[in-house]
Amino acid sequence: MISVEELEKNLIELAFAEDIGDGDHTTLCCIPEDAVGKSKLLIKEEGVLAGIEIAKKVFHAFDETMQVEVLINDGEEVAPGDVAMIVTGKVRSLLQTERLMLNIMQRMSGIATMTRRYVQRLEGTKTRVLDTRKTTPGMRILEKQAVKIGGGVNHRIGLFDMILLKDNHVDFSGGISNAISRCHQYLKDKGKSLKIEIEVRNFEELQQVLDHGGVHRIMLDNFSVEDTRKAVEMIAGKYETESSGGITIETIRDYAECGVDFVSVGALTHSVKGLDMSFKACK
Repeated sequence: MISVEELEKNLIELAFAEDIGDGDHTTLCCIPEDAVGKSKLLIKEEGVLAGIEIAKKVFHAFDETMQVEVLINDGEEVAPGDVAMIVTGKVRSLLQTERLMLNIMQRMSGIATMTRRYVQRLEGTKTRVLDTRKTTPGMRILEKQAVKIGGGVNHRIGLFDMILLKDNHVDFSGGISNAISRCHQYLKDKGKSLKIEIEVRNFEELQQVLDHGGVHRIMLDNFSVEDTRKAVEMIAGKYETESSGGITIETIRDYAECGVDFVSVGALTHSVKGLDMSFKACK
């Protein structure tokens, strides 16, 4: 299995290849090779900062001589006018790394900011907010890092680190019982130990899961608040519970107060707005 470090390295290499191609001709034509300068990361919007650590990797992957002075760390709240870091190095390097660093940090900070808002809505309850696999292709590991920085919980990184039997798996398997039984046989045959979650769409399916057993978590998909409360009472601590499907920042606390352990929110990553910031030359 590919490591987090390898994923980050591959992402950075691909992003530079995409952006620079055979050379940043604008920079190369007007900036002397030996020119040295400084740039500051200027925050222009309130939010939660995320991506400082990967930004350092971006700079050093391009030019290991670049020096990064971090003034604000990942997870800290920021406001317009704040300077998050100052980077010193060759001017050509500052200009050629600028956009990739900003693209990553703006998106990660937007996700962390959104996640923090959801987490704050859950204060005083036991419920935690989960992300999903609705991520930007190639950037999942960074987007999920941003969720954690914002105070959320990663659900699963991909298809390999947890079993999640969703509606299509159940339907193609011929029902709840078949899906769970085949899952256990597969794990036994492969010598794997993975947690098992199953999605249910109604009380009939929920009862089938309770009768069959053999899972760790039950996802209540598109249940109303009233039905969620009833479902949590039926499960009564036997398994972890998760609410999913169309839950917004306005409704998440209503679901939390039903007693669910987790609420998954695709909006944390699939439709987030980047946090406004810029990388400006400074003395």
